[in-house]
Amino acid sequence: MMVDKKKKRESEIPTSSLADIAFLMLIFFLVTTTIDVDKGIGLVLPPKGETKEVSKKNITNLLVNADGKVMIDEQIVDIPVIKGLVQRKIAENPKIIFSVKTDASTKYRYYVQVLDQLKQAKATRISIAEPEQ
Repeated sequence: MMVDKKKKRESEIPTSSLADIAFLMLIFFLVTTTIDVDKGIGLVLPPKGETKEVSKKNITNLLVNADGKVMIDEQIVDIPVIKGLVQRKIAENPKIIFSVKTDASTKYRYYVQVLDQLKQAKATRISIAEPEQ
């Protein structure tokens, strides 16, 4: 009697369509993924070339140095205090303009914190001055 040896079956995974499936999954995830878009600082800027003369009594200067110290009209204050001072100044003079000027080496977060305080105080007239070099 002869014993037949069983033939080993070779199993194979078809890889011919693997690249197609990978690209379809890639396209699916690219299409369905949402990307958050930063809105930035919402300020309405005047048209280019428009200049107006403003009385000195209607301007309050906010100077921000590189260390994050803020000086409002010759008085050094901390950033969280700005909101209260600005609200008081707006109550005294509704036409007041706040001129924000920074040092060239001022960190951006200090600048944004000062602008946030002005926005929280409901200041609508904000002038952004060019930093000193």
